Amino acid sequence: MARIISIVNQKGGTGKSACTANLAVGLAQKNMKVLIVDADPQSDVSAGFGYRDCDESNETLTALMDTVMKDEDIPSDCYIRHQAEGIDIICSNIGLAGTEVQLVNAMSREYVLKQILYGIKDQYDAIIIDCMPSLGMITINALAASDEVLIPVEASYLPIKGLFCTEE
Repeated sequence: MARIISIVNQKGGTGKSACTANLAVGLAQKNMKVLIVDADPQSDVSAGFGYRDCDESNETLTALMDTVMKDEDIPSDCYIRHQAEGIDIICSNIGLAGTEVQLVNAMSREYVLKQILYGIKDQYDAIIIDCMPSLGMITINALAASDEVLIPVEASYLPIKGLFCTEE
């Protein structure tokens, strides 16, 4: 059964997509079966693996989440694209930004992504979710589905300050 790891930071430009890709490649080189879930409407990690057609595709995370919210059956292949290197990808597209808004009114809205991954997690050793720079509903879905979270940060004052909570 897969370990599900979300790569999260509400700040953009922290290296979330690069961390996702490099972690996936490293795990695949250790003969692990890896799935990347691109949960960012910018689709950078999908494009990094050569999938630049995601905005024109109906076979993306956007479509899968819409299917769950409509209480329809999830396609058995979950729109997974297979790489020769042993890394599979569920691509994203710009439509995921609209899904973020739709989730606000959805039943069990924080568990939509978990429902998608539930049926396929036994096929993988690791599932890595590349999150958008936000703490919105898509990121909350990723966190609810995850066993672990990685937060890439630049080692300087302001990014590290953002990691701490203050109680008043």
